[in-house]
Amino acid sequence: MKTLLKNCRVVSPGFQEEALYDIYVVNGIIEEIGKNLKADAERVMDIDGNTVLPGLIDMHCNICDPGFEYLEDIETVSRSAARGGFTTITCEPNTNPAIDNKTVVEYIVSKSKNHALVNIYPYGSMSIGCKGQEMAEIGEMYEAGIVGVSDGDELTDEASFLRNVMRYVKMFDLPVITHCEDRGLSGKGVMNEGFTASYLGLAGMPREAEEVMVARNIILAENTGARLHIAHVSTKGSVQLMREAKKRGAKITGETCPHYFLLTEEAVGNYNTLAKVNPPLRTQEDVEAIQKGIADGIIDVIASGHSPSNEGDKNKVFHSAVYGISSLETAFALSYTGLVKSGLISLANLVDFMSIRPAKILKLENKGSIAKGKDADLIVVDFRQGYRIDPRHFASKAKFSLFADWEVQGRVIYTMVGGRLIM
Repeated sequence: MKTLLKNCRVVSPGFQEEALYDIYVVNGIIEEIGKNLKADAERVMDIDGNTVLPGLIDMHCNICDPGFEYLEDIETVSRSAARGGFTTITCEPNTNPAIDNKTVVEYIVSKSKNHALVNIYPYGSMSIGCKGQEMAEIGEMYEAGIVGVSDGDELTDEASFLRNVMRYVKMFDLPVITHCEDRGLSGKGVMNEGFTASYLGLAGMPREAEEVMVARNIILAENTGARLHIAHVSTKGSVQLMREAKKRGAKITGETCPHYFLLTEEAVGNYNTLAKVNPPLRTQEDVEAIQKGIADGIIDVIASGHSPSNEGDKNKVFHSAVYGISSLETAFALSYTGLVKSGLISLANLVDFMSIRPAKILKLENKGSIAKGKDADLIVVDFRQGYRIDPRHFASKAKFSLFADWEVQGRVIYTMVGGRLIM
């Protein structure tokens, strides 16, 4: 369908934020952008001065399909993504079976084309079964369509194994995405190690458990020349390690999630299992360091960190409750409210963190920005009025939120993927 979006306030490189533009979309591609366009359109939409952004790209999302569809599946996750403004999401490989061979990759790609509203790109497991022991068939998975290698939120204990993976994937120029945790240090911890954990009588996970692995992985990446992406950064020390590595010219990138720059360990409060995430919520000092890392561009990406679970597994005593957070539908509004409205970064910066940089890291050349010839993956956002987060209305199966009843701004009112208006 030929669609003309009129009176759009466009936030993407090359546009004046206060000017109004028209965007003409033909066959899923942006055909023309200008002022007062006259076009042969089958559908004309007056955006009425609301803001048009390139569709968001999520670099850390657990889809749970195949194997854990009772938690989330491709249909529900894509609806949830669309409502949150994500037009492209990635699929963590620790499914059942794991995404460790081309057959499972082809399953994800095929099912996504038939059942998903948004673009879904799988990560391939770097090891068979995400167990960190034997290298998976990365070359075959690359041919089948993976955009990165990872063992999801599983640990990669053996440095020699990760070093071999980094050497091998260089020929495909894929990012190596790592969850950084030393289980020998984190042990049986269930929240951040510190005063709050001691007060609540809960076992703690020290910052060092993350930082030791961040340091190790940076060293391996520098010596192999691989592209390293550090998932869900949560500590001051990790930000500092990345800052120093980037000064040396290391090819590393990193991401964080809204809960790590908006909340501290105090959210665990009265044993609040909604605040049980991995890595855990840290201290105010860590929150401030991550905010500064975002402002300085040391952190490259803001991801949702969507990791659904059912409420029954959350509503247990704290040490038995599962880790996880439902965040696709809140990540953008929380980031806008917490970072842009507070004056820490601009809206253009936020687009960089949530669209432009993820597209570059994943080498999605036709996505991430608004320009002639790019895919028409667009969202329209109303910043004029705030709203209250109500997880009961989530499209995700995980209808709970650590941010329930928070007042936020940045409601996504239209989502377009490949020229199709899906939300």
